[in-house]
Amino acid sequence: MKSPFTGKDMIVITERQKATFRKEEFEYTHICYQCVDTNERFTTTEMDEVNISQVYNQYRTKYGIPFTDEIRNIRKRYGISATKMSLVLGFGENQYRLYENGDIPNIGNGRVLKSIQQPAVFEVFVDAAKNVLTDSEYEKIKKHIAEYADNDVDSNNISNLIFDKAKRDLFNGYAAPSVSMLKNVMLYFINKFNGVFVTQMNKLLFYADFVCFRETGQAMTGLSYKALQFGPVPVRWDRVYSLIEDIEQNEIECGNGNIGMRLESVLPPDMSCFTEEQTTVLENVCRTFIHHTPNEISAISHEEDGWIDNIGSHSLIDFCYAFKIRGI
Repeated sequence: MKSPFTGKDMIVITERQKATFRKEEFEYTHICYQCVDTNERFTTTEMDEVNISQVYNQYRTKYGIPFTDEIRNIRKRYGISATKMSLVLGFGENQYRLYENGDIPNIGNGRVLKSIQQPAVFEVFVDAAKNVLTDSEYEKIKKHIAEYADNDVDSNNISNLIFDKAKRDLFNGYAAPSVSMLKNVMLYFINKFNGVFVTQMNKLLFYADFVCFRETGQAMTGLSYKALQFGPVPVRWDRVYSLIEDIEQNEIECGNGNIGMRLESVLPPDMSCFTEEQTTVLENVCRTFIHHTPNEISAISHEEDGWIDNIGSHSLIDFCYAFKIRGI
């Protein structure tokens, strides 16, 4: 970005600041541009969104309020319109749609939204609000509730094995732990790289999540990362790669007498699950590392502060380090 005063390129500044939301103070990493000649600082709309989303993320987590993607998924899961959902829950007529578009519910409504993620709880609301639904709407919703309850057990078991019931916080970039999203991110890289070695995938996932957090205020996969000897690695990485359907681990002779495990699949990624911003991040990561060997990517990851500061303790890497990423 050019300085409006000098026309020269500006530098990006990141610093810890505090902001007040609903009479509470939250600390976050503020990003902005600074003119090197005048020291004047500026933000873009995208920067403002990342800055404020860090505050909103903390508020939602503190009070158990679902994130916008969860709120959208609740309604889709039960096959009900936003208007009808507001009526069933006793909200204002357009309130549910406003929540889907980013408005943050008050604590009471937030806890209602959290509770109805459980099919049995939502069924109680539907039965109590039967008078605002037609017979066909009521039966349709009840059918969706039953189907979701039946199918939810297996998917939850796999998710728990991979993510260990992780909550959304700074150690997974406030992303919803999602087996589907993780699978499609992996399929994207496998497709672009024509197969990806495990050590290579560790770093590609790390950069995808941390760059996405830097650019949007939220990571992609819901994974947390540890700083281990050979670079940042997803927690439970062995389960991550062994439990995802349609992705195989195959032994490959590396030419130097060593055997490497390469992740392969004939299945293409479902690009519809990614937002435009997420797709841009994946393209950026792919473009940056497509010609690097696994060892070269590992070496690059060793230059990241998140790895350097945590390698001694093997601690989880705080996503605040996303604003210090050097590799991309």
